[in-house]
Amino acid sequence: MFSDDVLKLAETALQHARDNHVMITTAESCTGGLVSAALTAVAGSSDVFDCGFSTYSYKAKSSLLGVPQSILVEHGAVSETVASLMAEGALAHSAADVSVALTGIAGPGGGLPGKPIGTVCFACARIGAKTRTQTHQFGDTGRAIVRMDSVRVALEMLNQAFN
Repeated sequence: MFSDDVLKLAETALQHARDNHVMITTAESCTGGLVSAALTAVAGSSDVFDCGFSTYSYKAKSSLLGVPQSILVEHGAVSETVASLMAEGALAHSAADVSVALTGIAGPGGGLPGKPIGTVCFACARIGAKTRTQTHQFGDTGRAIVRMDSVRVALEMLNQAFN
């Protein structure tokens, strides 16, 4: 299901978690659980992967991760602010020590002025550290490609959390 490079990124993140004695969680919107799936595609991941939140709707982001509705309305779901709150909310609602979150517009529709198709916002949170965010403009390359490129970036961010 996943390419060798994605599986290698997942294996590396899991090994970093083992080496640091921490648990991982994910909070995903546009990828619908693909980051969690990549991590759990690696045998033995259960020792460091706690859980994943697939929060596609505003209601799910709010009820499962604690993202305030007012922030969702003010910034829109696709923003670094919301990605950051998703990552922090995943930590607060799990037994994990590090999280990665992403929210974006995979297409084919849904693009907005200033937020075209292919815009994805990412955040990585770790207990005791400042939450890091970034936005990628993947372009209108097709839903499947935007989603898989997003998985790669999320796993790369997760790996960087251990540096």
